[in-house]
Amino acid sequence: MEAIVLAGGFGTRLRQLVPDLPKPMAPIAGRPFLDILLSALARKGFKRVTLSTGYMAEKISNHFGEQYAGMELSYVVEEEPLGTGGAVRLALAQCHEDHVYVFNGDTYLDLEVDPVERLWQLHRRPIIVGREVSDTARYGRLLTDEGKVSGFTEKGVCGAGLINAGCYVFCRHQLDSFEPYFAFSLEADYLATEVKHTFFDVFVTEGQFIDIGIPQDFQLAQTLLASVP
Repeated sequence: MEAIVLAGGFGTRLRQLVPDLPKPMAPIAGRPFLDILLSALARKGFKRVTLSTGYMAEKISNHFGEQYAGMELSYVVEEEPLGTGGAVRLALAQCHEDHVYVFNGDTYLDLEVDPVERLWQLHRRPIIVGREVSDTARYGRLLTDEGKVSGFTEKGVCGAGLINAGCYVFCRHQLDSFEPYFAFSLEADYLATEVKHTFFDVFVTEGQFIDIGIPQDFQLAQTLLASVP
């Protein structure tokens, strides 16, 4: 299996805590967060990972090199910010498999890969991973209808509900309609409209989900992820 990890964010909200590191390299329980994420992917059977980097890219590539935990690593460097969509578009062009998993480099998601893989093999349609949370206000909600993603709501809706966990399974040519190096948001500029006329399967994960992108959860992760191998 093959994955893309989006690791090019500036980490603005964490800048005071980790001023000299890209966000995915922020220390969690004594090790870079990206180390925890990549170790989890290796345990789940991934063989190749493309790291989409940008801000302080060399700190990531110098640390991990071309091999990690039995996985082949490759790098795509954004010379200018391309947004989540542009970053995925560029990384997909380097991928080899017919379908590719996409993960956020600032989110730990203990994804149940085997049932996701079975869902892909059954329908060979793109998949958006959802997660039930106690309060959707800071995420926005993922709307579904009989196993299909039907839309998204803006941030600010309070209460328990289903969110987009920031994890996807795409075919390698999913974003070929966009020019390489074109900057766009995967969520706002592609998914928000594409789900209206393309069938995106939804997989609701029950795995642990931690977004380290805000200081509160960054501190929480120090405890929650301390025992993750």
